[in-house]
Amino acid sequence: MRSKGQTRLAALVLMGAMGLLAQDVPLPGGAIGINLTNDSPVSVVKMDQDQSSATARGAAIVLNLKMSLTLRNDTPNRIHGIMLRVVSQEATLGGKGSVTYPSLNVGPGEVFPVRIDMQLVRPTQATAGPMAQVDLDGVLYQDLSFYGPDRLHSKRYLTACELEARRDREYFKRVFAQGGKEGLRQQILESAARQHQLDAAPLSVRVVRSGSAVTSAALPPDHPERFALLQVPDAPVDLVEGWVQIVGNEARTPRIDIYNKSGRPVKYVELGLILSDASGHQSIAATLPSPDRDILLPAGKKASVLQETTLRLFSSNGQAANVQKMTGFISQVEFTDGKVWVPNRQNLEDPLLRQVVAPSAEEQRLSGVYLKRGIDGLIEELKKF
Repeated sequence: MRSKGQTRLAALVLMGAMGLLAQDVPLPGGAIGINLTNDSPVSVVKMDQDQSSATARGAAIVLNLKMSLTLRNDTPNRIHGIMLRVVSQEATLGGKGSVTYPSLNVGPGEVFPVRIDMQLVRPTQATAGPMAQVDLDGVLYQDLSFYGPDRLHSKRYLTACELEARRDREYFKRVFAQGGKEGLRQQILESAARQHQLDAAPLSVRVVRSGSAVTSAALPPDHPERFALLQVPDAPVDLVEGWVQIVGNEARTPRIDIYNKSGRPVKYVELGLILSDASGHQSIAATLPSPDRDILLPAGKKASVLQETTLRLFSSNGQAANVQKMTGFISQVEFTDGKVWVPNRQNLEDPLLRQVVAPSAEEQRLSGVYLKRGIDGLIEELKKF
């Protein structure tokens, strides 16, 4: 273990080398710190940062992190998801990132790989401590219990991913039970074809956020246009009315009135938004979280969600595409007790959603298992859960 003095000296030597060479310089040993608490559910078995480097750009250092970790599950529980936080400088734009691994199935004492591949920015004058630090934001267990500081809302994200994964695994298990190998093969091939079709979608959306607010009576933007609402039958929250200002290829500051029809208070709502151009082509759905991440919507109450956000529509060749229509739907809900709702398979069979909502990360992973290991390998994978 390096001392703080050694780490600082290594950073100074690195910056000197970058100034002299004006090119990528390999990161010295100790430049990346791993910060795990004494009661951490995982420990580091191996770390390889040999491909990581740094480049001087004016008054900043760009860290090119290309590293691998081997972690061990030190708990008696099975780990089904993990999120790591990677920081070079808290207050610097581009100084933070994260790595997330949902759909894990790691038993007690088992090891698993984690890959970190990202760029971070760090001011040249910041020389104290490691140049980048990796810490644990959260671990989700098989029983949906959670460990971690949850600074990145990893509990919500990992829980939603796990619920989607269980939903989709159960679906493919039912397909296999009812239709055998050929039935399962047909469904997984249809899923792979749909993923390919979505990857080749003629339109894409970029989301630009500039701050947001939530009130119970938010004012609409200037010259608003009403947009269509797609109700998901078993969603705990209904969309009541939606407005947006459409200018060219931009849909600005969407406002949606929502109603909590469940019997429990809601703290988070994620919205899916679909943009269409004048030719009727539709974008892959963009998702917007609740403004300020969390809200409080009591049972049986309404609220207006105002997003200080702009959605920009582009064609596949990168040209701006004028927005003709926008459709909104509920894609995720979290209650104040931490429980999470996600759409079921029947909800996702809606013709519009099938065209624009990508299969879950788990469904995509299972498609990859089939492509690599065939139908028998896919069946064995499903039996693990």
